[in-house]
Amino acid sequence: MNVSLRKAALVLGLPLFVLSSNASAGSSDALLEAQLSAAAPNLAPQVLKLALSAMQCATASGVESSSRLAVIDYSLSANVPRMWVFDLDKRQVLHEELVAHGRNSGDELATSFSNRVGSNQSSIGLFRTGETYDGRNGYSLRMQGLEPGVNDNAYERAIVIHGASYVDPNFIAENGRLGRSQGCPAVADGVARRVIDHLKEGQFVFSYYPDRKWLASSRYLRCNESAVAAARATMQDLGS
Repeated sequence: MNVSLRKAALVLGLPLFVLSSNASAGSSDALLEAQLSAAAPNLAPQVLKLALSAMQCATASGVESSSRLAVIDYSLSANVPRMWVFDLDKRQVLHEELVAHGRNSGDELATSFSNRVGSNQSSIGLFRTGETYDGRNGYSLRMQGLEPGVNDNAYERAIVIHGASYVDPNFIAENGRLGRSQGCPAVADGVARRVIDHLKEGQFVFSYYPDRKWLASSRYLRCNESAVAAARATMQDLGS
């Protein structure tokens, strides 16, 4: 332990191992973030930081930890890959995919989000994946929204991950934008089964959009105010 940590322990009256453990945890979190960021250079670092912070906040509050994390950045154009699936143990990117948003969330760019049944809009926030099933969209993955008032109607709304023919570069070429769902984060038919199998049964999904109210009130973003402050600063720089 370095000198500054020893002094802090003495001032606070803490055993040396407490601060040493906290410092090690902080270093480990920073290393994980750096490795995942290097593996996914097209994912904005502040969005990744928010996703990891939300996941870590959830596990600290009693939600079971997971080995996989999906990050969706709905602030990006639907015409570019904006969904990343990470293996947190191997610290690798398993997928970088196109993903649809709800038809009432916007055209090429999503701007509106909802938790309301029948809105046909996407939802933001932290989700936990559930079971798979075969439905009208084929092999699909249920999701549970963890944020009251933000996405906790996801199960009732049948907001699921599934494959769709309109999630395809040819659709973009013909229509000028990716196709849209009824609120589900739909992916390409050709990758749907692999994406779902990597995310099924208790993994985290973090859907981001620079919504000021959500950034200020989310229970899972309160554990890391610096990450939220960085996201807000980016919004200001972009004139949001």
